[in-house]
Amino acid sequence: MAEYEPKNEEEILSALREIMQEITLAGLSRTDFFEKAAFYGGTALRIFYDLDRFSEDLDFSLLKPTPNFSIEPYFPSILAEFEASGISVIIKEKKKTKKTTIDSAFLKAETIWQEIVLEDIIKQTGVKSNKTVKIKIEVDCQPPTAFETEEKLLLKPFSFYVKCFKGSSLFAGKLHALLFRKWKNRVKGRDWYDLEWYIKKSIPLDVSHFLNRAKDTGDWSEDHITAEQITALLKEKIETVSFNSIKEDVVRFIKDDTALDIWSPKYFNDLVDKLTFQDRS
Repeated sequence: MAEYEPKNEEEILSALREIMQEITLAGLSRTDFFEKAAFYGGTALRIFYDLDRFSEDLDFSLLKPTPNFSIEPYFPSILAEFEASGISVIIKEKKKTKKTTIDSAFLKAETIWQEIVLEDIIKQTGVKSNKTVKIKIEVDCQPPTAFETEEKLLLKPFSFYVKCFKGSSLFAGKLHALLFRKWKNRVKGRDWYDLEWYIKKSIPLDVSHFLNRAKDTGDWSEDHITAEQITALLKEKIETVSFNSIKEDVVRFIKDDTALDIWSPKYFNDLVDKLTFQDRS
């Protein structure tokens, strides 16, 4: 915790959540989980690719569709890893559907959703807060294909490798989320923060994986998509969002909110013009 140098309660809880995420990954690494699945999403970007914002969930994709996959056999290893670190947690199943909750608005029916909960923060860690720290685990059992993976090394709580989506495939998932989330009255500023990060890092967009994701969710019907079409979709999206709203969403996940001062439709339009593409079709 001391390495994070948290300045307030929110930063303390974000640091604690990230420690929990890394312990969970460590527990999974002691099993065959990463022979079957790969880590992706904002937390993968944060832990392994140096994204400079905190993230909340652990998102995994099976390497091939497996409708009968169960994550429950991996619970003992996760729980044992927390116990070895002197932390007591519980794992709860979350059953939600697209029709009844905003939080699951982007989940597919074939997605397994579990939640690890640290309930008594004060007693176990000394953090002065009455909040509950949770991390959500999602496993996509019917993943869209055409993504690329690589092994990434994590040094804490011990040295181990995690199979992760490559940066370009991670970008495809993020852009798909930014363009096609079905939330009507909620804007996720973290999507836009990550978009900016990918472009500034010169990470190309994996067009093949983006196309497969868009077709998988019914948001694109053709068998091909061009860089120009993707750029047009982005620029159309830029015109529909409230930048005040997206700034409000992302500010609690970053330490320096002055980085958002430049955010505007003009800035993101100019930024999108610098987007690069990786087409493996």
